[in-house]
Amino acid sequence: MSNEAFPAALAEVARVDFPYDGDEDVDFEPYGEFRPDEETAHWLPLWTGTDRLDPKDFLVIGQDGSGGYAIIWRAKEGAAVSEQPVVFVGSEGEHGVIASDLGDFLWLLADGSGPYEAVEEPERASKPNAELTAIAERWAAEARKTAAEVIALARERYPEFERVIADAIG
Repeated sequence: MSNEAFPAALAEVARVDFPYDGDEDVDFEPYGEFRPDEETAHWLPLWTGTDRLDPKDFLVIGQDGSGGYAIIWRAKEGAAVSEQPVVFVGSEGEHGVIASDLGDFLWLLADGSGPYEAVEEPERASKPNAELTAIAERWAAEARKTAAEVIALARERYPEFERVIADAIG
């Protein structure tokens, strides 16, 4: 298990039920703690086909129904976990940066988008969730944005994620 403290805001998100039984639902299963380091060290080279990425740079915080992962990517050396970008890597190779930091990730969820949807449907219509909005307001009120704004800002701030993955998988 990572020696990083799991953010309290994410622990609250983990208690929210994300039903998935229709076209507009969010396919996300948040974790109540980081996935163990050993598990990340096992699946990351399987996903990329190489050992070029350091598993310690990836803190898994949840998954979708197909086994894709929502991850805090330690891209900013020395920055707190809450200040790191959030990315998604899917079971079929889809991937992308989805939020600039934890506050933006909370607003992405609050606006009715999940990690998979952020990569595959970045212009998805807003469908606010009251329970997730309350969490986002409690932990990141100043960061209020729509999911589309969160995704666009993350892609602008962290365009190198695509290169990092492309370089890793050759």
